[in-house]
Amino acid sequence: MSGQNKMPRRTVLAGVAMGSAALAMGPASAQTTGQMPVSNGKTALVTGSSRGIGAATAKRLARDGYAVTVNCEKNRDLAAGIVREIEAAGGRAIWVQADVSDPDAVRSLFDETERAFGGVDVVVSNAGIMRLAPFSEMTDADFSRMVDVNQKGSFFVLREAARRVRDGGRILALSSSITQLRRPTYGPYAATKAAQELFANVLAKELGGRMISVNAMAPGVVNTTLFTDGKTPEQIAGFTARTPHGRIGEPTDIADAIAALCSGDGVWINGQTVFTNGGIV
Repeated sequence: MSGQNKMPRRTVLAGVAMGSAALAMGPASAQTTGQMPVSNGKTALVTGSSRGIGAATAKRLARDGYAVTVNCEKNRDLAAGIVREIEAAGGRAIWVQADVSDPDAVRSLFDETERAFGGVDVVVSNAGIMRLAPFSEMTDADFSRMVDVNQKGSFFVLREAARRVRDGGRILALSSSITQLRRPTYGPYAATKAAQELFANVLAKELGGRMISVNAMAPGVVNTTLFTDGKTPEQIAGFTARTPHGRIGEPTDIADAIAALCSGDGVWINGQTVFTNGGIV
């Protein structure tokens, strides 16, 4: 899951100060060079998509014909790079800088998506951070920031998705298989991810009648900096040995599963937590 760090509130949108909205937007494009995907006429918004699982998901959904909003909290160059990759393949994308822990920024994120593409059909609430420590050593600041980004941030995104996703759409919240592994030092982080499973199950019921399927996706060990940073090769090898497929996951493994849920074949999967972990739990 794409990591985030706190940034100043004052940012710029097309040269105009936006204050606490913490938002800036890159250009839209309908470039026709390269391998042109067949547009499906739909739009996907993926938070925390400048790298890792989010970036892989944005690129996969673009390949499936979605116009995509790539979101970052501070990594503007990385987000712009993902947009260039999508455009080079013939897709359509914009990048929008927005801190999901700021509800005003989340509203603006959806506003810019609707302005660029006319609406929203898929929302993937992926942005998140991880701070690890035993309970006795976890700082107030680290715990609060995880709650702000992972739990409150996802709530703000899902609340806006409930209001704006068009009938027949898809909403996904990224949980984690750590809710089942429950290893030492992961307790506070796991709690913020378990909230996604409750959010998705309840929201699916609240949106009944609109044919919007809402689910949580719970990746296992994935080869992203969120997992690998601070771990030794021996520690990573230990997770690999516990996985029946004999490897840790790649961001594309999770993106492919998300794409399957977003497809027409995924409509009957609703209110569930889908564990995408290669069998580690």
